[in-house]
Amino acid sequence: MRAITLGLALALGLPASAALAQGAVKQSFDDWQLRCETPAGAKAEQCALVQYVAAEDRPNLTLVVIVLKTADNRGTLLRVVSPLGVLLPSGLGLKIDQAEIGRTSFVRCLSTGCVAEVVMDDKLINQLKSGQQATFIVFQTPEEGVGIPLSLKGFKEGFDSLK
Repeated sequence: MRAITLGLALALGLPASAALAQGAVKQSFDDWQLRCETPAGAKAEQCALVQYVAAEDRPNLTLVVIVLKTADNRGTLLRVVSPLGVLLPSGLGLKIDQAEIGRTSFVRCLSTGCVAEVVMDDKLINQLKSGQQATFIVFQTPEEGVGIPLSLKGFKEGFDSLK
């Protein structure tokens, strides 16, 4: 659990000590967790909607999917942390209910994994809210994309609870 909390802290760009001290699950929404913590020096609690997933045929190929408000509270980020060893130039693909949504680049790699993120627009938010399953695609070779399923059960309620 400590490693997961530390990974979440690094993915959120928070000091590890703050995440280890707090980072509790505030509420569960089916397959999603609302995790909140107050980082050192912050005046307000920060919350993120989180789900941990693994490839069905490769349990060591895991993703941490994080949805959180931007620092100015005007937008929402979708941040995905993949394991080290993914092919960075191929980026991260996304399908929702078999509809191709697109691909984004990885922005940085940390000791806990490589991070891809996008600012979510209303169209993507609505697709996630109304969908049943998303699939993230990571590449280990240029020819081999691995689909990792993500349940959207509870996403709408969890997203609506984000402040």
